[in-house]
Amino acid sequence: MLKRVFVAPDPGRLRLRFAARAVVGIGSAVVLCALAGVSLVGTVAGGLAALLALFTVTDAMVRGQAVTTALLPAVGLPVLAAAAALHDHPVARDLAFLAVIGVGVYARRWGPRGHSLGVFAFMTFFVAQFLHATTEQLPELYVAVVLSLLTAAAVRFGLWCYEAQLPPAPVPAPPAGTGLARVTTRQAVQATAGAGFALVVGQLVSGQRWYWAVGATWWIFVNTVSRGETLVRGFRRVLGTVIGIGLGLLVAVPVHGAGGPTAVLLAACVFGIFYTAAVSYTWMMLCVTLLAELLYGLLGVLTPGLLALRLAETAVGASGAALAVLLVLPVTTHLTTDTWIQRALRCVHACTAEAAARLAGSPDADPASRVTELEQLLGRVRLSVAPLVHPLNPMLGRKRRARHVLALLDDCAREIRGLVSVAADPEASQDARLAAACWRVEGAVEALTGGGSAHRTTPTPDAPPRERARRTAFTDPAPPAGPALTHLHGLERALAELETPLRTAVAAP
Repeated sequence: MLKRVFVAPDPGRLRLRFAARAVVGIGSAVVLCALAGVSLVGTVAGGLAALLALFTVTDAMVRGQAVTTALLPAVGLPVLAAAAALHDHPVARDLAFLAVIGVGVYARRWGPRGHSLGVFAFMTFFVAQFLHATTEQLPELYVAVVLSLLTAAAVRFGLWCYEAQLPPAPVPAPPAGTGLARVTTRQAVQATAGAGFALVVGQLVSGQRWYWAVGATWWIFVNTVSRGETLVRGFRRVLGTVIGIGLGLLVAVPVHGAGGPTAVLLAACVFGIFYTAAVSYTWMMLCVTLLAELLYGLLGVLTPGLLALRLAETAVGASGAALAVLLVLPVTTHLTTDTWIQRALRCVHACTAEAAARLAGSPDADPASRVTELEQLLGRVRLSVAPLVHPLNPMLGRKRRARHVLALLDDCAREIRGLVSVAADPEASQDARLAAACWRVEGAVEALTGGGSAHRTTPTPDAPPRERARRTAFTDPAPPAGPALTHLHGLERALAELETPLRTAVAAP
C-alpha cells in the first residue's frame, strides 16, 4: 500500500501541486476566518467549505471550474439554512437529509458540475450535523462559508492556477441510458435506500453521531458505478477508518486540541487527502479519519470511546451501501467494466489518428490532449476492474483475465505515449507505412469494439487500401523503420493479444 502511494506515477507533479495548493488555500481560508473574528465552530465550517471547493470541483477547463465554484453558495447556503432550521425536528430533518442525498446523486447525470454541486449540498447538511448548527449561528456560518469559498477561489484561479498551463481532461461520464437504465438514476435510488438504512441503524447505535453512518454510505457511492466497485470501496473505507483510528489513538488523543501541534497535523492531513485521493482510497480515508479526530480534539470532545463509536458507525454505513447495491437495482461489474474498456479502446484509436495526423504535418492535430483523456479512461477502467483483481475475489479465472487485460491496456498506453512523444518532434517525418499501420490499429479497435467492417475475414479484390492494410497485419516482412512505426507495431500486438481475454470475458460474464 505504501508503494502504491509513493511510487505511483505523478506526471507533471500534478498530485503534488494539487495537494500543496489545497494546504495553501484551506490554510488561508482558516486564517482569514480567524482574523475576521469568526468563532471556532464557524472557522471549522469555513475550512471544510474551502476543502470541498478545492477537492470536488473537477470541470475540464478553468472557466468551467470558476462557474461551478461560483454556484456552490447558491446550493450550500439554502441547505445549511434548512439543516439548521430542522435541528430540533428529527423526523423532518431525516427526511430532508435523504432528499438531499437522492437529489445529490441524481445530479451526477449532468456531469462534473452536477457531481460537485451534489457533493457540496450533501456535505453542507452533514457539516451542520457535525457542528450541531442552529439558526442563531447561521449569519456567522454564512460569513465563514462565503469568505472561505472566496479565499479558495482566489488561490485556485489567481495565486496558483496551474490548470491554465495544463488543462486536465474531464472525468469520464458514466454510461448513458433512460429511466432506471440510467446509472445515475439507479444510484440515486440505491444511495437513498442505503442512507435510509444507515440513518435508522446509526441512530440506534448513537443518537448523537448517527450522521457518521450516513456519511460513510454517501462517500462509498461517490465515483462508483457497479456493485463490485461499491463493495470494494466500502471495504477500503472501513480499512482506512480502522488504521486512522489506531493512528488517532497514538497522535490525536495525546495532542487533544493543542493549537500548534493540531494546526501542523491538520495541514499534513489535508495534504494527505489531496495527494492520495487519486491512487489509494484507503490512504485517503486514513487521512480523513485523522483530520476528523483532530477537529474533535479542537472542539474538546475527543475520547477513545468516540473513536470506537466512529468505527461502529462506519461499519453501519458500509453495510447500508452493500445491502443497497446488492438488493436495489444492482449494476453488474461486467457491464460497467466492458463499457469503460470499450471507451478506452476507442480513445486508443483516436490517439493514434491524432499522432499520425501530426506526423503528416497537420498543425491542428493535438495528440497530447487525447493521451490525457486516455489516462483518465484507464483510471476508470482500473476502478471498475478493482473488484475482479481484489485479493479476496475467489474467482481465480476472472482475476487472471482481468489482470491480463489491465497489463495489455497499460502496454497500449505506453506505446501511445511513445508515439505521441515521437510525433511532438518537429523533425519527425511521415513514413509510407505509417498510414497502413494506423489503419491496422483502427481495424483492431473495430474488431474489439464491435465495428462492422472489422468482422470481414476475406478481403475482396477491390478492397480499398485501408481494408487491405487491415488484413495484412503482422505479415509485412520488413521490420519497423523508425520509432513511430516501432510504437505502432507494439500497439498492434497489444490489441491483437487483447482479443482472447476480452472475448472470453464476454462469453462468461
